Amino acid sequence: MDRPDISIIIVNWKVKDLLQSCINSILSYKDNYNIDIFVVDNDSCDGSVEMLKADYPEVKLIALDKNIGFGSANNLAIKQARADYIFLLNPDTEVTKDFFKNILQYTKNNPSVDIVGPKIINDDGSKQASVRRNPDLFSQILVLLKLTNIPGANKFLDHYFFKNFDYNKEQAVDQIMGAAMFIKRSVFNKIDAFDEKFFVWFEEVDLCKRAKSFGLDIRYFPGAYIIHHGGESFSKSNILKKQKMFNKSLLYYFSKHKPLWQTTIILLLVPVNIILTLSYVLFRKAKTE
Repeated sequence: MDRPDISIIIVNWKVKDLLQSCINSILSYKDNYNIDIFVVDNDSCDGSVEMLKADYPEVKLIALDKNIGFGSANNLAIKQARADYIFLLNPDTEVTKDFFKNILQYTKNNPSVDIVGPKIINDDGSKQASVRRNPDLFSQILVLLKLTNIPGANKFLDHYFFKNFDYNKEQAVDQIMGAAMFIKRSVFNKIDAFDEKFFVWFEEVDLCKRAKSFGLDIRYFPGAYIIHHGGESFSKSNILKKQKMFNKSLLYYFSKHKPLWQTTIILLLVPVNIILTLSYVLFRKAKTE
């Protein structure tokens, strides 16, 4: 059997209709490329598995009986993928015409590039921010204290969120959004796959951080773009639960990549963040009653 040109890996959780649109877009625009599609279903229980079995026999389905998280689910398919290029794609996305031609041409014309982040747009065609700098202590303190909308904090967060990033220009970056990561197979041979201690959040940040430490080249490329409907899977989790998962991943990221004193500060701020989050949840609940 011929080696595929691209292995696409989609981790799905409770977005059956969006997953169907995602796969349809791949099949519509794959042209003559030999593309393997893997879907790892994190125990969606919404008919996704049945839909895939009935309508998409070409999809390689890995149906799990529990939600093992984003990174762990990707790792299962990465082990089976045979292509030289692996495209990690969210189920709430759609590829566009000439996407595969443009991104393959770019990677082949730039053999030193190891990880590519395509341009990501919203449903209305507007730009979606998909590039950030690596997390630093001060930016994460502001995030934990819910100060992201305070005018005095904006200049510090603007640096972290890379507000002045030119999304029309191809360039080297620290990290790219996990919704769409086009990665050479050789990257996983060098740095291993996702760290499975991250359940969700920061797993792609950690992957990019490790890639950079090995001298690998991460690039943003606007010549190929996808549509991202934006966080539909994760919107199904409640606010407090999401915040706890975020805090756990942030704390692990700092313990892995930052000095102990910085990790300690994050640890001390986590209870404060939970109180702030709970206060917000109760306030919002009171307003709706």
